[in-house]
Amino acid sequence: MLAPIEGKVEFDQVSFGYVPGQTILDRVSLCAQPGQMVALVGPTGAGKSTLINLILRFYDVTGGAVKIDGIDVRQVTQASLRQQIGIVLQDNILFGGTVAENIAFGQPDASQAEIEAAAQVANVHEFIVTLPQGYATVLGEQGASLSQGQRQLMGIARAVLVNPRILILDEATSSLDTQTERWVQDAIATLLKNRTSFVIAHRLSTVTQADQVLVIQAGQIAERGTHDQLINQDGIYAELYGLQLAAKG
Repeated sequence: MLAPIEGKVEFDQVSFGYVPGQTILDRVSLCAQPGQMVALVGPTGAGKSTLINLILRFYDVTGGAVKIDGIDVRQVTQASLRQQIGIVLQDNILFGGTVAENIAFGQPDASQAEIEAAAQVANVHEFIVTLPQGYATVLGEQGASLSQGQRQLMGIARAVLVNPRILILDEATSSLDTQTERWVQDAIATLLKNRTSFVIAHRLSTVTQADQVLVIQAGQIAERGTHDQLINQDGIYAELYGLQLAAKG
């Protein structure tokens, strides 16, 4: 059982492979202090999602250790671990219940007032009250009646309600319209405050304020530092950032 945590996350020489003999992560070491934002940058298949999966114990390491507040995550129950970690994905999973039930998915005993407060933080309350039955409106399977941006805001509200010490975020908003993207980014900024966060970064302009940027390549940390430090190194990150700026221009 994992007691309430502060949110320090360490990878101590972590190696992992889904198949014996095929290494996905190779002796990765990192330390995120409580409240820090860590951005994970790199190509598809580099190991970013695998790193996140190990924090959540969807898989266990094959070498080294993942520790939270100094405790090896293999020594605690998965349930007690995941109760203290929030996840906001690019395409959040909703089910065919009411809006309120979807927001309260991770905190089913939450009051209506708590649910509405979380929705307000996530910038989705005003939309919800325009629905035919407001918070009692029944959603279609997978939230089919909602736009992608609305589903993402619902996922943020769900994470706000759980109030996790560690937050995992896939921050892609490339397919959202400008106004919805602004709402999502504002809600995310509020959610990140005072929480240890791991952000899988698709657009590097969204993680320039990260405490650490880790460039993952071929299962290893190829570069690490702040945005400014990595730009000054003129390496992989600087090249990726320059290409994205040029594409945007």
